[in-house]
Amino acid sequence: MSKGKNVLVAGATGTTGKIIVDLLKNSTEYEPIAMVRKEKQQKEFESQNVKTILGDLEKDLSHTTQNAHKVIFAAGSGGKNVIGVDQEGAKKLTDAAKNSGASKFVMLSSMGADDPSVSEDLQEYLQAKQNADEHLRSSGINYTIVRPGSLTNKDASGKIKLKEKFSEMGEISRADVARTLIAVLEDDVRSNQTFEILSGDTEINNAVKA
Repeated sequence: MSKGKNVLVAGATGTTGKIIVDLLKNSTEYEPIAMVRKEKQQKEFESQNVKTILGDLEKDLSHTTQNAHKVIFAAGSGGKNVIGVDQEGAKKLTDAAKNSGASKFVMLSSMGADDPSVSEDLQEYLQAKQNADEHLRSSGINYTIVRPGSLTNKDASGKIKLKEKFSEMGEISRADVARTLIAVLEDDVRSNQTFEILSGDTEINNAVKA
């Protein structure tokens, strides 16, 4: 029996993605669908009673969103294939979500994606993220784009600071990023908005609803 709205999680096997799936699994409002590339990964999630769907961001994705009310894109190639995964994969999933009638698409982006030239080392990655974000913005689907600072593996504090654009750099835990992505899944929360987040002092739910 489904207990809530189905949320497709792209990047479910990643560090942030696993946290997202876990939080959704324990929520009353949402049911995660973990998008995985391999059957072995599928079995791992299914052994934890998590629904899965096989999908590869470098291939056709039209089938992956059929049962998804909402989508969280938290995938990344770790620099291995930024065009194929971080850019084109995100664009294809956006189109699939739009075509299947999903009500919200939440994109995990990155600070600096508005101006990729800020970092020589990460320029290609940030450009790919910018292109993916622009595609989502112009797609017509209800979206929220979340751009965190440098990611850490610290425990969740449950508190962030949020701004359309920070003048300073900073960091935030993956656990708090995951919680923020879930907090903006509601259709009317930060609808069609892009914002940046860092570790801070405001409860996540209050920050996104301010």
